Amino acid sequence: MRSRRRALSGIVAGVVVIAGAGWAVGSRLRSPADEAALRQPPKASLITSPVVRKKLTSTVAVSGTLAYGSPLPVTLAGVVGGTAEAQRVTRAPRPGRIAEGSVLMEVNGRPVFALRGKVPMHRTIAPGTAGADVRQLQTALRRLGFGAPATGVFDSATTAAVQRWYAKRGYKVQEPDLAAKQNRQQLRQAVQTAEEALLTDSKALDAGRDVMPLKLKFDNTRADLRTAEGALEEAGSADLTAEETRQLEDLRRAVRTAEEEVLAADQALAAAKPEDDRRLLEMKASNARQNLESARAALDTFDDQAGEGRDKRLEELRKAVRLAQENLVAAEQALRQARQDSPLRLKIANGRENLTSAKTILAEYMKTYGVGVPPGEIVFLPSLPARLDKASVKPGDTVEGKVATVTSSAFAVTGSVESKEAKLLRKGMKATLETTDGTRFPAVLSATGEAAKPAEEEKKSEDDKASAETLGSVPVLLTPTVTKGLRRLVGVPVTVKISIGATGGAVLTVPVAAVVTSADGRPRVQVEVSGDPDDSGGSSDSGDKVHDVEVRTGLTADGDVEVTPVKPGGLKEGDRVVVSGDS
Repeated sequence: MRSRRRALSGIVAGVVVIAGAGWAVGSRLRSPADEAALRQPPKASLITSPVVRKKLTSTVAVSGTLAYGSPLPVTLAGVVGGTAEAQRVTRAPRPGRIAEGSVLMEVNGRPVFALRGKVPMHRTIAPGTAGADVRQLQTALRRLGFGAPATGVFDSATTAAVQRWYAKRGYKVQEPDLAAKQNRQQLRQAVQTAEEALLTDSKALDAGRDVMPLKLKFDNTRADLRTAEGALEEAGSADLTAEETRQLEDLRRAVRTAEEEVLAADQALAAAKPEDDRRLLEMKASNARQNLESARAALDTFDDQAGEGRDKRLEELRKAVRLAQENLVAAEQALRQARQDSPLRLKIANGRENLTSAKTILAEYMKTYGVGVPPGEIVFLPSLPARLDKASVKPGDTVEGKVATVTSSAFAVTGSVESKEAKLLRKGMKATLETTDGTRFPAVLSATGEAAKPAEEEKKSEDDKASAETLGSVPVLLTPTVTKGLRRLVGVPVTVKISIGATGGAVLTVPVAAVVTSADGRPRVQVEVSGDPDDSGGSSDSGDKVHDVEVRTGLTADGDVEVTPVKPGGLKEGDRVVVSGDS
């Protein structure tokens, strides 16, 4: 009995094992159709993003390094000390603040002063020198309290002001040395010798027998010309001669007498009585009028004759003047020819050349003689006080080029942007300077293009400039509007974002990818109306539905765009718009 039970249990267990094995094999076997269905990609889902209300600001980013602004290389315009010996630095420029009138450095123990001015130092300023650079020096001396005149001429008063300035700083002005004084004396003696030789030879030539008669004739003809010109001038100022004046007065007196007779005859005729002889009175009145007409006619005839006589006399005097002039020219030519034919002519000509040469040499030498300012002893800077950023020489170096770099006390960031971005920029645009640790400072766009280039960069080679143009970059200069906290950041890389546009306040914004253009050319967004998307964006399940909302687009910034629904209320903050996926 027990053996039968064991056998039955074994059979049942075997059946169970066989059934389980069959089920396992069956679950792993699929038909080709099922297998193909399983390999199909899942249905594309929608990727959405929420509508956000915020303020948009469009910016252009510039990378650069915070530094002091307006870097300017400093070079000396010439020698220091007025000598041609090697110019060696004895005190190097020291970084720090530069005040007007301070000593920038020393060369061969002589000072190099810093003054404010736009005209560069370019020559030795010596007694008699005049120009804009001299006026600029005088103006600087007045600002420093040394009372120089502002005439633009380096005169004695300016020399005294320069002497006081140098003395207060512990230096002596550059004065002529013994060799210079000896040279001046020799040049003056050369001029004096040439003048004496020329005077002696000229007197000898004038004293020659062949010249004396001609010189006398020349003097006489010159006197004749003066007499003729005087007579012409006197005749031109007088209308009549004395005799003509007497005749004119007699004629005028006759006219007045005739007028009186006419008046008396007319009165007698008017007062006649019946018994008087009117015919006699009328005859007297008629005769009086004829006498008046005759007197007036005589006066008019005299005026005409006097004018013709005056013109005739003036013409004769003019002829006399012309003749005297011709005689004078002829006498002068004869005298000159006689002098040229004289043996002393060549010697006198050479003497004049020697005198001119000696005077020219002396004048050139005197331009730099006396108390002066050598070209290397003053450096004019556009603005002071300034900041000496870096010295380019050290004690013992020979001065050959740039000696230092100065900057303003203001901070600046210089960088570049692409040419298409540069077209959006305008001077005065607001910006934000941001350091690597996130600290922000307000700034402003100060310049673009050539105006933004530092002075040292303007001296780059043509290859460097061509390379920059090929890259299509445009330099920009930005200036922080605050200074607090910036000194420690000098030399630190920063990013400056220039604001080129902003919305007036908070507006509805969506990702740029959410805006599509309909066939009619109108922009729209697809707004999700069903599903249960998560709050962080991403995909929704395949049952999502959307509907189109027509919008007007505005400012674009940082990947977002301002949108306004054409239909009020068609889009609101918190709605989710489709940015990717099949709708």
